[in-house]
Amino acid sequence: MFNIRAFSIGKGHEEAIKTILKHGCCLLTEDGEKTIELPEPLNIHVRDPFEEYMISPYNMFGEGAMKQYVHDLLHGTESEFAYTYHDRLFDHPVKDGENYLGDGDKKGIDQIEYIVQKLKEEPNSRRALGITWFPPKDTKSGNPPCLQRIQCLLRDNNLNMHVEFRSNDMLSALGANMYALVNLQKMIAERLDAGTGWYSHTSVSAHIYHERDYEELSRYIRGLGLKDIPEKMK
Repeated sequence: MFNIRAFSIGKGHEEAIKTILKHGCCLLTEDGEKTIELPEPLNIHVRDPFEEYMISPYNMFGEGAMKQYVHDLLHGTESEFAYTYHDRLFDHPVKDGENYLGDGDKKGIDQIEYIVQKLKEEPNSRRALGITWFPPKDTKSGNPPCLQRIQCLLRDNNLNMHVEFRSNDMLSALGANMYALVNLQKMIAERLDAGTGWYSHTSVSAHIYHERDYEELSRYIRGLGLKDIPEKMK
């Protein structure tokens, strides 16, 4: 496993891109897209997720777009996409006879409420977690969730959070993913009258779409002072 310890999530994002460019291997995805993927999972650990800078200056998405993504995660969106992280965490589907409830109809399982109540009842619990995967839908979907699970630990009155992605676009998506998830962490912490502790982010398949997102990648390569585009990308 590749491990990054960074002072901020913005710096962690930059270090993840540098790690993939240095150690990644070319891979053609099942959707026919060219990527550079790390041969092992990658973990980013940030002691204080609200330390500046939270957004890399080379990120194409500014603070306004990031805050909208936070709103969509915490409060939901009218998106017609196959799923949303908000629905899967706050309204996880359940099967009722032949019908599926949840995933936006507010009749599923609120896993965030479960996490809060679990830690109120058992502050030392290691069972305060939520998942997004729903086999009846996701095994047949062309767009299953990338985020798979979150787990919260309450230690020394700080709410720590670990998240795991089965697949993670580390160039365009990682910055927004981390920015929104640490705000979810903060929301849970506030409901527990706790501080916000460390944030840990594991990507099982950490990759970059180097051909599709070439212009965006070039911003990081120039901004971070990297010598040149890696030969494997040419």
